[in-house]
Amino acid sequence: GRWAGTLLAAAVYALRVYYVQGFYVVSYGLGIYLLNLLIGFLSPMVDPELEALDQAGPALPTRGNDEFKPFIRRLPEFKFW
Repeated sequence: GRWAGTLLAAAVYALRVYYVQGFYVVSYGLGIYLLNLLIGFLSPMVDPELEALDQAGPALPTRGNDEFKPFIRRLPEFKFW
């Protein structure tokens, strides 16, 4: 439902920009903002490369608290929508 509503709203906005022949600066700014949200949504909260630099290198878990960490997003889905 959300995807259909989002695509419908984007299509209506694109048609409006096309017919009015304006709002290009607003559309450009909106596109940059949406791209920033998408990158935040797809990025991990903790960068694994920076964690590897803190250690001597990649290593297997040796303690109970070093277990596998699931992928946690920098921007939660609720805030992305």
